[in-house]
Amino acid sequence: MGHMFTRKLILTTLICNLCLTAASAAPAIAADEISFEMTAPVTESDNGEFTVTLKGHDLRDLFAYEVNLGIDVSHVEVVKATTAMNGFSVPPILKNNELTFAHTKVGKASGENGDVDLGTLTFKAKKPGTTTINWTSIKVIDANLVSKSFPLNSSIRFIKIFGDLADHWAKSDIMLMVDKKVVEGMDDDHFAPDMNVTRAQFATLLAKALDLKEDTVKNPFADVSPGAWFESSVKKAYAAGLINGVADDAFKPEQPITREDMTAMLLRAKAHATGIHMDDMTVNESLTFSDESAINVWAKKAVALAVESGLMNGRTELEFAPQEYASRAESVVVLKRLLAALN
Repeated sequence: MGHMFTRKLILTTLICNLCLTAASAAPAIAADEISFEMTAPVTESDNGEFTVTLKGHDLRDLFAYEVNLGIDVSHVEVVKATTAMNGFSVPPILKNNELTFAHTKVGKASGENGDVDLGTLTFKAKKPGTTTINWTSIKVIDANLVSKSFPLNSSIRFIKIFGDLADHWAKSDIMLMVDKKVVEGMDDDHFAPDMNVTRAQFATLLAKALDLKEDTVKNPFADVSPGAWFESSVKKAYAAGLINGVADDAFKPEQPITREDMTAMLLRAKAHATGIHMDDMTVNESLTFSDESAINVWAKKAVALAVESGLMNGRTELEFAPQEYASRAESVVVLKRLLAALN
């Protein structure tokens, strides 16, 4: 019973300390000297955990504080909050995407002076992508219960990457497109960047990237059955002129897409977005790849336009590899380049 009474008394004292302001007394902490910073040892992680340390500089007689951070609770959760200062802490409180963490010394202890580590907070991202932690304000209180509030504008961006992207050449582009909600992983831990992309998957990526709308055009492909996960995207892409079938009534949605086919779809997407038909686009430079003869005649202009504009590169400096299958990483990177060119 005595322990519970003491805990309640300490909590009540902390709340009172953080709410009281003695307007008649000059604050011991000078506003023109004090400064605050938020630091993080790492800002990229494949397990989703991130730690920030809150620091104050040139403090005088810091007895208690209350910090407020802005976070997106749909993206990140709080794992723990600690401080090296003696005293009592209120566990982090979350309300309307604002996190409040408070700490006070107890009794007649003197306040902290100089550079002080206020606290360390650990967060865990709920899914791959970028999240931002904003330090919005702090209230500091001296041993005489004089308080002063400081508005702050400090932020750190964290990125939870897929575990199989750590050293991948397309990591930054893939994560950018994840943040744009154009692409998703196979699950929260794997993106499978080197897996082949199917024709339906790339048509779906184009439809999402260009935000294509539903159309009443009839689906001409017998192998795009009603209710298939890709039915809507294929219909949208067909109505916009982005795709052709391998025959009049066959799209072969589950067939891996070749780099040549991907390039043609990409250029049709550019034509749709800009309103400039591919026939009206001019090729200024001829192809110099050693495997140019492997590019089908119908695709040569699209390949030349894509390479010239920087939308596509060869698999190597010498070879375009038109008949090789495109990977998930390649498909995301070319979409990122397309959106950048359109914007």
